Amino acid sequence: MTKRPISADSHITEPRNCYIDNIDPAWRARAPHVVRDAAGSDIYVVEGLKTKIAMGLIAAAGKPAEELTMGGATYETMHRGGWDAKARLADQDRDGVAAELVYASVGMILCGHPDLDYKNACFTAYNRWLQGFCADAPTRVFGLGQTALRTPEEGIKDFQRIKEMGFVGVMMPGNPGIADYDDKMWDPLWEASVALDLPVSFHILTSKEDQQKARGPRINGFQSIIRGCQDIIGTFIYGGVFMRHPKLKLVCVEADAGWVPHYMYRMDHAYKRHRHWMKGKELDRLPSEYFRDNVYLTFQDDHTAFQMRHLMNMERLMWASDFPHSDSTWPNSRPVLAEQAADLTAFERDRIVHDNVRELYHLPVQ
Repeated sequence: MTKRPISADSHITEPRNCYIDNIDPAWRARAPHVVRDAAGSDIYVVEGLKTKIAMGLIAAAGKPAEELTMGGATYETMHRGGWDAKARLADQDRDGVAAELVYASVGMILCGHPDLDYKNACFTAYNRWLQGFCADAPTRVFGLGQTALRTPEEGIKDFQRIKEMGFVGVMMPGNPGIADYDDKMWDPLWEASVALDLPVSFHILTSKEDQQKARGPRINGFQSIIRGCQDIIGTFIYGGVFMRHPKLKLVCVEADAGWVPHYMYRMDHAYKRHRHWMKGKELDRLPSEYFRDNVYLTFQDDHTAFQMRHLMNMERLMWASDFPHSDSTWPNSRPVLAEQAADLTAFERDRIVHDNVRELYHLPVQ
């Protein structure tokens, strides 16, 4: 490759003190915190969630498949680069990565928390911690702030604060606190996103729909985790959000991309054939055209995405390593890319693994 890859989707591992040390004092006694269970595993306890968050898969990058497990991890055994930015630089160098966009881990699950006030307090605390993490590696680690979206007005203030804190984008909850994202009440927020040049990112496992039990064997649920992102994209397109805000940039994170050509075709078919009886919104362009222009996609181990690049907008595809999560290609990202992108031209490889993400977020990375 002529340019070092930039991961468009990597993660941090929230340290033990992430929320306790940074949350507003009124919430400190209820802040998410780490306990060690009877089996000796560290787990995050979040008030208001039925299940505790095991850390095993959050920091399983590089483990053999047969060793993956939900539990069994402690902070002494996890990748220190998950919360120590200086240690992260060594992880990047081992993988041959120039820089990373970093998303929350525990914060993904918090996106679905039913208490908006609690969620807002947690996200404010997380943003404070993340600012310090990114400051320790300012040219190689770039953060996305979180917002609870209790109201459009507060969301705009959150976006402004996220920009002021030096973050390059916003990690959105899959479901807003009130009316869905295609409601015109959110239009001022999308205007702010464009004005501030802050792309909005929707990560897998951040929607209420992601928490629904899958049919059949448990592993079948792995196939459904991209559905939440697909539903969000459809809401923005069919709901006319991109028609009203043509410069809005939406990032679909970790949902792969090989499915996109058929999805765009299916959207156009539904619009042309069925919008009348389904009382669909009249759009100025075909759904697939909005998808091509407004939607960016990150993927890691998705050979199909490379093969199908000509059937979608190649300048919206962004490779990612997903470090340090269990689906990560670390520490073998370079050989994986060498194999999967073997038939791409140098220009195509550079666009997908480096240039697209650098240009989207205006990263100071060569």
